[in-house]
Formats: sequence, C-alpha cells, structure tokens
Amino acid sequence: MSIVGDALVTTSAVELRRMIEDLQISPVELLEACIARIEAVNPFVNAITATCFERARSEAKAAERAVLKGRPLGLLHGLPIGVKDLEATQGLLTTLGSHLYRDHVPAADNVLVARLRAAGAIVVGKTNVPELGAGANTRNDVWGATGNPFNPRLNAGGSSGGSAAALACDMLPVCTGSDTGGSLRIPAALCGVVGFRPSPGIVPSSRKLLGWTPISVVGPMGRTVADTCLQLAASAGVSVGDPLSYPLDPAGFLQPPEVDLGALRVGWTEDFGACDVDPGIRQAFRRKISAMKHLFRSCEEVRFDLGDVHRCFDVLRAEAFVAATRDAYARDPGSLGPNTRANYEIGAAMSLLDSAWAQAEQTRILARFNAAMSSYDVILSPTTPVTPFPWTTLHADTIAGEPQANYYRWLALTYIVTLATLPALSLPCGVDHAGMPFGLQVVGHFRADHRLLGTAAALEQAFAGSDELRRPRPVLGELRAVEPALTSIVSAPPDRAGGGAAVPVSAA
Repeated sequence: MSIVGDALVTTSAVELRRMIEDLQISPVELLEACIARIEAVNPFVNAITATCFERARSEAKAAERAVLKGRPLGLLHGLPIGVKDLEATQGLLTTLGSHLYRDHVPAADNVLVARLRAAGAIVVGKTNVPELGAGANTRNDVWGATGNPFNPRLNAGGSSGGSAAALACDMLPVCTGSDTGGSLRIPAALCGVVGFRPSPGIVPSSRKLLGWTPISVVGPMGRTVADTCLQLAASAGVSVGDPLSYPLDPAGFLQPPEVDLGALRVGWTEDFGACDVDPGIRQAFRRKISAMKHLFRSCEEVRFDLGDVHRCFDVLRAEAFVAATRDAYARDPGSLGPNTRANYEIGAAMSLLDSAWAQAEQTRILARFNAAMSSYDVILSPTTPVTPFPWTTLHADTIAGEPQANYYRWLALTYIVTLATLPALSLPCGVDHAGMPFGLQVVGHFRADHRLLGTAAALEQAFAGSDELRRPRPVLGELRAVEPALTSIVSAPPDRAGGGAAVPVSAA
C-alpha cells in the first residue's frame, strides 16, 4: 500500500498552523494531503465516516485567500478537523452510530463545532463512535467497527475511537472527543495519542440533556500535548448552552506553565484499590514507573479507599442514559443496541433513593480522593486494565480471571477519576506486554487543569528520549484488510457525504 502525504500530514497541528500563517504551506495543499491520506488509510481502520470533501475544499480556498490578504487568523485557521459523530455538524450527516439517526443531517452546528469553525478549522468529516457513545469499543450497525491502527483486528477503544485512530494514522491534525467514563482517555491510550478530560465546565457541551451533571465533558485529542492545548484554547469558555461553564481566558491554555519534573512529588497506583487489572498491564506499568521515577523528586505508591465507586457510577451513568433513551425504549426496545439498552434497563430499575445516595457518594469520593493525593502533585495510573482485544468482542467481560459486572466495568480506571471530577490526561507511554500502545493516566488536582497540562508536556518531552516511554507509531505501510471486514456488521450504510435530502430524526 502506498502511503500519501509524507512529512506534511505527520507535522504537528501547532507547526502546521504556524506554517500557514507564514505562507510556507497553503490550507488547500494541507487539505489535499489529508484527503489523500484518508483515502489511502481509512479503508483499513474505518475511522472516518461521513465526509464533506467538496465543502472543505471550498473553505480551504477561502482560508488561503484570508492568509494572502493579511486578515486576522483564528487559532485553527486552515487546519482540517475530524468531528466525533456525537456532535451536530450543519449540513453533514450526524448518526450517533445509531439507526435512529442514520439519516440525520443537522440544520446547525452545536456550540463546540461552531467554536472550532469560528477559530478557522475546516471540518473534513465525522469520526466513528459506538452506538450513542455507549461503550469503549467503537462499532455500530451504521458504519461498522474502527480497527486499531497498530492491528486492525483489535479495537481502537471508545467512544472517541474514530478520532483516536484518525490521529494515530495522521489522517487529520485535529479531532474532537468527549468523555464520561473514559471515552477520550481510553481510545487515546489504545491508539497512542493524547486525550485530555478537562474539568467540568471548561469546554461547554450543549448536547447534554442533564446540563448540571459533571460526569460528561467535551475535550480535545491530539498527537501531542501542545496540539491538544491548541484545540482546548479554541473551544474553552462560557456558554449558556452548558450551565456548568464559566468565564475564563481560553488563551491561557496555549502555553501551560513550565513544570520542573525534578520538583514533583508523584504518587502512583495500579488499580485505585478498586479496579481489576490484567497482570500483563500491571507488569508493564511497574516497568514504566521504574523507567521514569528518577525524573521526580519522589515517586511512591499511594493507597486509595474511595468507597463504593462502582455502584455510584452505575447510578449516575444510568441517569444520563435514561434521560436520553426513554422515549426510544418505550417505542421499541429493539431499536437500541445491547449496550444502550442495558444502560436504560439498569437505570429504569433504580429509585430516587439510589439517585440521592449516588449524588452524596460522589461528593464523598471527591473528598476521599483529595485526601489520598494531598501529599502529591499528580497521580499516575494505567489508563486501561487490558491490552486491546478483538473488535469482534463487544467488551472485556473478564479481567485477571474476574468476571465484570457489566459491559463498562472494565473502564473503572478512568471512571473513578470521572467521579472525582478531576482533570486527567492519557499520555502515550511506550508499549505494553503485547507490543500495543500503553497509555499513562495523569491525574491532577481539583480544577488544576493548567498545571496538569504543563506536567504532561514536561513528561512528553522527557519520554521522547526513552525507548521504554516514547510515543509508539503505527507502521501504516503494513496495514492490510482484515476478516471479518470492519464494515461487515453494516446493513445498507447511508451515503457517506450525507445528502441534503436526508430528513432529521427526532431525538430519542
């Protein structure tokens, strides 16, 4: 297979933006290189779903004219972007990976997409998700499955799996993500890119039905920490569409504070005292800690006793899914896939007593987490408890010989941090025992997002000099079609361009 685009598509988003402003490259040239890479590589991983190449070409030409005329340029001016298929994009098919929305072409962008466009980003297409974002294996009956760029027979994580795979394959320099139980961090870990879950309210999410919940956030993904910060700066800030958002200075994320790793007190945990973790991942994590501990002032294991984190997440997650899927389930339970249906049925069986307990327990979890990390600047853990498994397996049902209570229990390493509402980032950190990307979860203090990003940038720089710790890269020239095909679960897929004749479906 011929890989197209060479050095241009592998250049960082930050550097591409500088080159556009300095007239070293044209937005048109960059877009065509990205389209060529998508056409060459996407058939092997199925990360990009609906596309709008002709519209993007028109916008790239306009972006080129703006540069030549010396007009003010936005933070993302001329950068091609992939948008997660949960986010509404004006005029572009937005399916949420569900038959309920297979013909849905929104009349307007949501807040996130509108901000990215206003910053000059050029939407090229949508990135694949599990049905309604439920689960950490990106597969659905509309578009099929997304394969891992390091081995397409294995899963790319989720629910932002399409974005993570697209970034890892250098199809696009910028892609969006979102995170409830780990939907940014897990695919970033499994594909070897960066995924940042910001504190609630930093990036507004206008699609949350339960606007006051802090467990679901929108956040950036990138190939580097700096690229991630660039998207964050273009999307952060108050919006009436998200009642948790608040006024802040988005530009402050462009250059997070410099952090001296040698002054850091680092705590690490394999499992937060509550998660099942595969022995191979535990061993790989210990190897990583041994390779990096000399970088810090101190590096020691920290013990957690966080209470009933699993039941708490069960209730809070179920509340959100009941709100989103009640009408669709009432009409026809069979219209929902197994993950989404399971979420609804778990929630429908709960009571007000369960909800009140979970709200109070989440507050206690934050207090317990803060007490445990009070002596540390950051906490390190694995991002995922298992190496990527075949995408044909819906979820990890057993870890280290322990059966998992439901399809999302294997996400516990990330959803525990979600419950504490702390900022967290998954940073590429070499490979695991199976030779697949290993994600290091870096957890910061309450609302200390700038400090966490600065720490992650310093870690990334230090890891670059280590064979054990540096970011792995997939060998795209060795990609081959796999059986079963990644699109084999699709039944009559819609037009990838999203025709104007499509009729929006009412929200479920």
